[in-house]
Amino acid sequence: MKKWLIPVIVILVIVFGVYNWAKGFNNEAVVLQEDAKTTWSNVESAYQRRNDLIGNLVKTVQGAADFEKETLTDVINARAKATSVNIDAGDLTPENMAQFQQAQSGLTGALSKLLVSVERYPDLKANQNFLELQSQLEGTENRINVARDRFNEGVNEYNKHIKVFPGSLLAGIFNFDEMDRYKANAGSENAPDVDFDFNSKKE
Repeated sequence: MKKWLIPVIVILVIVFGVYNWAKGFNNEAVVLQEDAKTTWSNVESAYQRRNDLIGNLVKTVQGAADFEKETLTDVINARAKATSVNIDAGDLTPENMAQFQQAQSGLTGALSKLLVSVERYPDLKANQNFLELQSQLEGTENRINVARDRFNEGVNEYNKHIKVFPGSLLAGIFNFDEMDRYKANAGSENAPDVDFDFNSKKE
């Protein structure tokens, strides 16, 4: 065997190994990134379900005589704002996520105010539609928490993949940037009070 063949073979083996490593890193990063984006879509879907339930809640409350119109208007406006703020999964910037969170928090606050007001309407509290919405809203809050946790888990896996050495060497070359986790606002770890049984709260 000619002497020059040995270094050529060594170089080819090294190049092939680097290629396979880079390809494996890139493909895994793409999969993890797309999985994280899908989990974000599930977060938005869970919030959309809540918004839909709140729309039904508003319709039920509107049937109550003399219910505070200002309170209902606040919920309607907050819901409209919340449903108008959606983020493309490919554009999950900190600014966009903060805007989304702010809109959802505004709706949570308006909903809480409405539920407190319901205490003064015994007929409304006994409404079967209202009781059904109680159960559905509670379940939806749990779905939201699960969806947000899964999103953060997906982002965590992706971020570790692109930041841990030696993968971090390729992340910049392939334009894989760190994704931001969902960061709840202070106090928002507590689900809105959707308990319509106010017997123990009557003045």
